[in-house]
Amino acid sequence: MKLARNLLFGTAFSLIAANSALAADDATVKIGDLTWTGAKAIGHVIQAVINGPLDSEAVIVEGLSDGSIIAAGMDKGDGSADVYTDLWMPNRAAIWDKYIDGAKTVGHNEPYKGTQKMYVPSFMADKVSSVDDLKDPEIAAMFDKDGNGKGEYWSGDAGWKSTRMWQVKFKSYGLDELWEPEILPDATFKAQLKTAMQREQPILFYYWTPEWVHAAYDITPLDEPARTEGCENVNLDKEDWLEASSFACASEDASIYVAYSKSLETRNPPVAKFLSQMALDPAVVNEWILKIGRDKMDPRDVAEDWVANNMDVVNSWIE
Repeated sequence: MKLARNLLFGTAFSLIAANSALAADDATVKIGDLTWTGAKAIGHVIQAVINGPLDSEAVIVEGLSDGSIIAAGMDKGDGSADVYTDLWMPNRAAIWDKYIDGAKTVGHNEPYKGTQKMYVPSFMADKVSSVDDLKDPEIAAMFDKDGNGKGEYWSGDAGWKSTRMWQVKFKSYGLDELWEPEILPDATFKAQLKTAMQREQPILFYYWTPEWVHAAYDITPLDEPARTEGCENVNLDKEDWLEASSFACASEDASIYVAYSKSLETRNPPVAKFLSQMALDPAVVNEWILKIGRDKMDPRDVAEDWVANNMDVVNSWIE
């Protein structure tokens, strides 16, 4: 009888321990691992707040860098993906429409603003100041790296919707006969930019704010036509996205959000509240990017130091 009671107690204790472990794992916050520096900085700050002042647990899932996969994980609510650190709108309108406005399984904070423009080094601004200048074959020839008769411009990384957006823009501006996109990882492009700036070579490229290249280099954005009704008609998720889209005006300033799975509202309510209240200052984000991207500091160290020294801001996010 005593043996039976001991076995029953042992079984009950094992079930309680197992359930506690499952509950702890269910509360663990999985943060996406987006590739650009701003997203990485924000992700590490989120992790530092959750693991520090909130006394919970968050992990950045290495390699979880596809925005569509992160969004699908947030929608499932199974803990496979909980946080999309840097959701650019309207670039990711398909995610917004499907999961935030549609399924209502994804929440978000108040956004900060970002810009998206095409740039040249300022030492070239007297020759190239607007997209109209790019229609000149002699200008395009200055940017022709491989001698195939077309100038190259960096439109972004292969996984970015903005990479498609700029290809649509160049087509809509009538530039695709003279220009072709270079689709390269951000780190590869930054190495090219550094060389071009040092050697004062022509380079044409997409970039955004906030980012550290604006502090490191003297660069100038190209003028584009003002926005008018109907100037932007894009569907970047269609199979024939390039043919089906048009975009012949300046990009609207982006609204950039932290998005999160609403399943956290039951799995880890303090974290859900924090993510909904997190208010990012673009100037502060740029400071993080400078330290991580230009100065090569460890993102975790940057985040933890900032959180420790800015608890007044952090408390406004979590209280």
